[in-house]
Amino acid sequence: MRLGEKHWRQGGSGGRPPKFRASGFWRRARMGVVCLLPLLAAACSAMDAPAPSSAGAAPAAAPRTTGGTPAGTERKHLIALFGGEYSAPTTERYLNEILTRLAPATQTPSETYRVTILNSPIVNAFALPSGDIFVTRGLLALANDSSEIAAVMAHEIAHVTAQHAAKRAEKEKTAALFARVSTAVLDRPDEGQEQEARGRLGLAQFSRQQEFEADQIGIKTIGQAGYDPFAASRFLSSLGRWTAMRASLLGENANAGKPDMMSTHPSTPERIAQAVVEARQIGAPGVGDSGRDAYLSAISGLSFGDDPSEGLVRGPRFVHPKLGFSFAAPEGFVLENQSVALIGVGEGGAQALRLDSVNVDPSTALETTIASGWIDGLKTASVETLKIDDLQAATAVAQGDQWSFRLGAVRMGPKVYRLIFAARSLTPAVDARFRASINSFHRLSAQEAASAHPLRVEIVEAGASDTPETMGKRMAIADRPVEQFLLLNGLEKDAALRPGARYKIVVE
Repeated sequence: MRLGEKHWRQGGSGGRPPKFRASGFWRRARMGVVCLLPLLAAACSAMDAPAPSSAGAAPAAAPRTTGGTPAGTERKHLIALFGGEYSAPTTERYLNEILTRLAPATQTPSETYRVTILNSPIVNAFALPSGDIFVTRGLLALANDSSEIAAVMAHEIAHVTAQHAAKRAEKEKTAALFARVSTAVLDRPDEGQEQEARGRLGLAQFSRQQEFEADQIGIKTIGQAGYDPFAASRFLSSLGRWTAMRASLLGENANAGKPDMMSTHPSTPERIAQAVVEARQIGAPGVGDSGRDAYLSAISGLSFGDDPSEGLVRGPRFVHPKLGFSFAAPEGFVLENQSVALIGVGEGGAQALRLDSVNVDPSTALETTIASGWIDGLKTASVETLKIDDLQAATAVAQGDQWSFRLGAVRMGPKVYRLIFAARSLTPAVDARFRASINSFHRLSAQEAASAHPLRVEIVEAGASDTPETMGKRMAIADRPVEQFLLLNGLEKDAALRPGARYKIVVE
C-alpha cells in the first residue's frame, strides 16, 4: 500500500476526500486479489486470471525496440505498475536459461527473449513484442517446477507471436464504430446500446479464443523444447485453487467451476481440460523434463508476500515501516494489502475495513475532516475527538441503507489516515471491536521497524514423520497455513509427503 505516494480517488475535486457509498465500499472491499492491476494490451494475466481491461492500451503494432522508444516506455510503465524490478540474479539467470531453451521452439526462433522479475506478490506474467518477458515473484512462488514456468512464459510469448493485442484492438475499434453509427449517425440509441452489448459479448468470446490459442501454441512449444507438456494444466490447476482460496478468505462466494459468459477468459476447469487434451497429442504423462529440483533451488530465498516498503500484513496486524505506523485489525479479519489501500474482511463477509490516507492542511480540525463527506449518512452528533498515544484522532458513525460504519481519522505528520469499518449490524460489541482497532494505531518503535522483514520461500526436505500438518506449523502464515502449503506445492488434500523430497514453505 503506497499510502505515501498515491491516494484513492472517487468523485470530489481538489483535496476534498471522496465519498464512500455503502454498496460501493463493500464491492471494493470484497474484490481482493481476484481484481488484478490493469494490464497492457500486449500482455495477459497469469495464464490468465480474470482482469479488468487495460487503462492504457499500447499501440497495436509496437516496434520491437527498447530505450527511448514506445516499447521501452511501455516496459518502464509495466515495471512501475508492479512495484519495480526484483533483484534475484540466480533466479533470473535460471529463467533466462529456460527462455534460451524455449526460443528455437517458438514461432519466432530468431527472437531473443529476456526475463524481468517484478517485485509483486500478485500472480502474473506478461510479454511484450520487444522480447521482454515479465514474471512476478508471486507467480514464481506458485509454480512448482521448470516445466510449469516454461509453460507460463511460452503462453505469454504465444500472445505476442500470434499478434493477439493488435487483433483485439482492431475488433474493439470495429465494435465501437458500429455502436457509434447506430447511436449518432442513424439516431437509433436503443440499437446502439444493443450493438454495444453485442460487441462486448463478441470481444469476450474473442478473448477466450485467444487464450485457448495461446495455451495450444504454448503447450506445443514446451513439448518441442523437451519439457513436460502437462505442466500447463498443472499450473492452471494451482492458479485456480489459489484464486479460489484467496477469494474465499476475503468472503467471496467464488466458484471456479461456474463459467461466466461475460468473462474475458475461459473458466479454469475448461482450460485445464483443453490443456490436458493438447498435451496428450504430444505424449503420455511422464514424457518430457519437469526440472523440479533445479527450479526449487533457483527460487530458494525468494521474498514472499508484501514488500516492507508498501507495508506488511502479519495476521491481523499491519505494519508499515516506510510510513512509520502500525495497527491491529479486529481478531479474525483477513487483510489484503492493495496498491492504494489496505482492505479487510471479517465474520464471513459480514464486516469489512479499509485504511487509506489523504493530505489535509494541518490547520483543518479533524472533526471537520471526518465530517467533510467521506461517506454518505454520517451522524454529525456522533463526531468526537480522541488522543491515541501522542496522535490526534477523531471518530464518528455513519448509517447506510444496508451497512453501518465506524470511521476513524488519525493525524500523523501532513497526512490523515482514514480507517473505515463496515458491519451489517453495528451492535455495541461490534462497535467496541472497531474502536479498539482504531485505538491500536500507533507510531512504530525503532524495534518494530527493525523487525519488519519480508517473508521468504525456503526449500526443505521432508522427514519420515512429516505431513502437511507438520509443514503447516512451520509456515509463517496465519491464514490456512496447511492449505497454503498444499497449494504452494501442487498437492491435493490428504497428500502423503515423500521422505527426502523437497518442498516449499514460507518462513520469516
